[in-house]
Amino acid sequence: MTATKGQRQNGTAVFFDFDGVLVDSTASKTNAYRKIFSAYGSEKVSEIVEYHQQHAGISRVEKIDFAHKNILSAPYSREQVLTHIKTYSRLVFDKVVAADWVPGALEFVTSHYRQFPLFIISGTPQDELREIVSRRDMGHYFQEILGSPIKKPEHIRDLVARYDLKIENCFFIGDALTDYHAAKETGMPFIGIRSETDFPDGTMVLPDCSSLGEIISSRLQS
Repeated sequence: MTATKGQRQNGTAVFFDFDGVLVDSTASKTNAYRKIFSAYGSEKVSEIVEYHQQHAGISRVEKIDFAHKNILSAPYSREQVLTHIKTYSRLVFDKVVAADWVPGALEFVTSHYRQFPLFIISGTPQDELREIVSRRDMGHYFQEILGSPIKKPEHIRDLVARYDLKIENCFFIGDALTDYHAAKETGMPFIGIRSETDFPDGTMVLPDCSSLGEIISSRLQS
């Protein structure tokens, strides 16, 4: 697919993670892990939640599989893992659809989606992500909406090639180390959104998306 919306400006594009960056849905997802694993006791739940928060941005499939393999002491079957994955989707779907925009995010996308391509790259399963975006009536702002199981660096490289982008003039906006590492691995500038994540020293981290347009504009002009 080639770009049909917006005007390419020096190969510029902005890549967004979804939860916690565009949509204020991180608490709902954390609470879902607490509910799913509540029968295993508070200590195990705390470990699982901590793992989830430290690995935000990766697929729920990987997180739930890790929890069963490495944190829970009880034997488990693949069917139990799949049941927990389905329960997680049921618990979070409507809450994410109804969640508020992160402050400044809607203003940014409405002001810039005609100027250069905007993309969503998330750890959420792709079909579910696209359905959520459709229910929220926000899909028209974005050239493509991509999720798991494909990893973020692979999505980035594919989009940069297909849209003839200059990676040094693009930006990945994320709230997790997964996002940070995807940007660094592909050579894309990264801007963090404040979360439970401790980003490496020197990382630009914003409280929300309110000043994102100004920051990107100043970087493109420097």
